[in-house]
Amino acid sequence: MNLVKAWLAIPFWQRVLGGFVLGALAGWLLGPAAQTWFGPLGTIYVNLIRMIAVPLVLFAVVNAVASLHGQKSVAALGGRTFLWFAATAALAVVVGLVVGLVLKPGMGLSGLEMASDYTPREVPTPVQVLLDVVPTNPFKALAEGKILQVIFFAGLLGFALVKLGEKTARLRALVGEASDAMVQVTRFVLEMTPLGTFGLIAGLVGSYGFEKLLPLGSFVFALYLACALHIVLSYGGLLLAHGLNPLKFFRGAAAGMQVAFVSSSSFASMPVAIRCATHNLGVDKDYAAFAVPLGASIKMDGCGAIYPALTSVFVAQYFGLDLSINQYFVILLASVLGSFGTAGVPGTAIVMVTLVLSAAGLPLEGIALLVAIDRVLDMMRTMTNVTGQMLVPVLVAKETGLLDRAVYERASSNVGIDSAEVRD
Repeated sequence: MNLVKAWLAIPFWQRVLGGFVLGALAGWLLGPAAQTWFGPLGTIYVNLIRMIAVPLVLFAVVNAVASLHGQKSVAALGGRTFLWFAATAALAVVVGLVVGLVLKPGMGLSGLEMASDYTPREVPTPVQVLLDVVPTNPFKALAEGKILQVIFFAGLLGFALVKLGEKTARLRALVGEASDAMVQVTRFVLEMTPLGTFGLIAGLVGSYGFEKLLPLGSFVFALYLACALHIVLSYGGLLLAHGLNPLKFFRGAAAGMQVAFVSSSSFASMPVAIRCATHNLGVDKDYAAFAVPLGASIKMDGCGAIYPALTSVFVAQYFGLDLSINQYFVILLASVLGSFGTAGVPGTAIVMVTLVLSAAGLPLEGIALLVAIDRVLDMMRTMTNVTGQMLVPVLVAKETGLLDRAVYERASSNVGIDSAEVRD
């Protein structure tokens, strides 16, 4: 037990960083064999996170909606949350376009081959995205992990518990206890993060190496720079405008950002993001349980805004096309609206890029150039997504009096089981 205490006494981010560094070293030394030997560790970790995501969201949202009625209007909170989702997405698109125009990552490239197995995916229309929010079978939605449909059903169920009043007092208490139980399970799973990080990074480095990334290094750099600028300047500026110290936010959100980077999944990162928002940043737990899962489904600044905008500029430059003012406007509009329909799982950013390129009249063949390095790109995109999913609840909580400023100011970076909670 003393070893457990010593391990837990190490800050969470240091444990995750250690797993990252050792994983990269193992992948470099072992090559493709690293995926065989250590890849399953990452797979098990991601499966554990996904295992808890749906029940965590279900109970958390039902409990959140049932609890919020006595504090703030759910409609008002939801409207304010959506407004900030859209505003930050628009900022992300602008950052992506500006970085693409300044760095010109598509200029001077030649000889890049398309992936032989590449086939464009079917892109749902905005109307279809809205229709798909309503589940025809909520149990099927639960089984298939369709988080947006789960949130819709859970929200309705929460409103029903509110409407029935005292008749459902015991059921509301039971839902609250189930939500607390899932939070505890989440904390157990989070302790696997360093080991999972080791497996994921070892498999990634071992499978790709560095030689395959060199021809598109300029695009990788441009994307990472655009995401970093958006996180630091856009998010940091909004925090300052709300009278909040950005450094405190980034310290409190660090664990969620780290898990997002290595897992490349907003859904896999969601339990950590909720914990960061409440435990580290002081967001009201009921509102966080409503806003963060919603953000994991529709708040995609990296995958749904920056990436499509930057890719549009990249494709135009690669094929020698000049973008018109109308095309820039279409890219902006399609990226902002489309980001609400991007699912928070690895790989679906390709769908968003297809949507934006089609809307802007750009050749879809350009997407194939980036397929081989999508996993590397997805790490930074997802970290940007999840950072925004934690930022907006902080901003709205600050505006509506749902932010515990004392918790925010002390900004812990640990979201796992604290060493003080371990008993001999």
